[in-house]
Amino acid sequence: MAIINYLTTIRLDFGAIAGLPEDLRATGIAAPLILTDRGVAAAGLLDRIRAALPDADAAAPVFTDTPSNPTEEAAEAALSVYRAHGCDGIVAIGGGSPMDLAKAVAVLATHEGPLQSFTAVLGGTPRITAAAAPVIAVPTTAGTGSEVGRGAVITFRDGRKLALLSPHLIPRRAVCDPELTLGLPPGLTAATGMDAVSHCIECFISPVDNPVAGAIAIDGLERATKALPRAVANGQDREARREMMIAAFEGALAFQKGLGAVHALSHPLGALREFALHHGTLNAVLLPTVLRFNAPAAGEKYDGLRRAMGLAPGADVADFVAQFSRGLGLPSRLSEMGVPRQVLPAIAKAALGDHTHATNARPATEQDYLAMLEEAF
Repeated sequence: MAIINYLTTIRLDFGAIAGLPEDLRATGIAAPLILTDRGVAAAGLLDRIRAALPDADAAAPVFTDTPSNPTEEAAEAALSVYRAHGCDGIVAIGGGSPMDLAKAVAVLATHEGPLQSFTAVLGGTPRITAAAAPVIAVPTTAGTGSEVGRGAVITFRDGRKLALLSPHLIPRRAVCDPELTLGLPPGLTAATGMDAVSHCIECFISPVDNPVAGAIAIDGLERATKALPRAVANGQDREARREMMIAAFEGALAFQKGLGAVHALSHPLGALREFALHHGTLNAVLLPTVLRFNAPAAGEKYDGLRRAMGLAPGADVADFVAQFSRGLGLPSRLSEMGVPRQVLPAIAKAALGDHTHATNARPATEQDYLAMLEEAF
């Protein structure tokens, strides 16, 4: 049975942050915690967004210690600030990490129990209720789409990278202002953009029956294929930046079809704290290999991928994606990212326990995952 449900209110336009005061009122947030990371603050984006707020909200407490891959410890630290200032909601500013961390805080602030007890693989989804603190998401990258997503991926103390999944975690408002992405460096534009590409592709070829999500995913892929090279080449290309912001949230709107092996592998790789591996770059490296693995099971859907990416009938989708990613200046091997070969067996085993494993286009075993990792190494 297909379950089709879209709930996010999205404010999309250049200058959309001017509407943030209205969004605070609409969501009933009177005492917000502004949650972001140091990169956003250093780039001046935090100051720009606070300038759009009334004086009382502009003086709200700020948490900037979001790590590149959000952690259980960071969620607890942000929760302490939230409680100390009597906050009743969160404005998350940045890429996927601040937005995912904000969702974790939204759970901890309103629910009893350790954060891990709310993770999907441990049966915690039903425990997340409508009591979750409201979140307004303001993306400053075009990649994860977490501003409209129901999930948050957190690295826990035990080393596992697990997801919180609930419709109650969808941000109440998403303020998608492409103006905030104009200063994003080319490398980060490419890496976050390939995250969006991987979301659109994996959702589209997922076997889950949700035609609306599939249509959204393929539209996002078409937009990203055209716009991402332009955004990387010229960060001030306003049309390309707007198209990438749309592609990013479309990729996440399609999450209801589920992801697949790319994410089943990139999540445990991203949990290796000593390497601080960028999620979007991992997805870019893994995507061609996973496309080759999935081709026997999803071949007919590859025709849809070809049409969206402007390829000739019968063209090799995996080879095109590999060349597309290299053309953006991204690495093509896990070894180039500093991943040591000795971790691959453990990553292959961990992939079986990731929530995205079940919706891959083709069933994969531990040995299949190890073979994919070796090919991508």
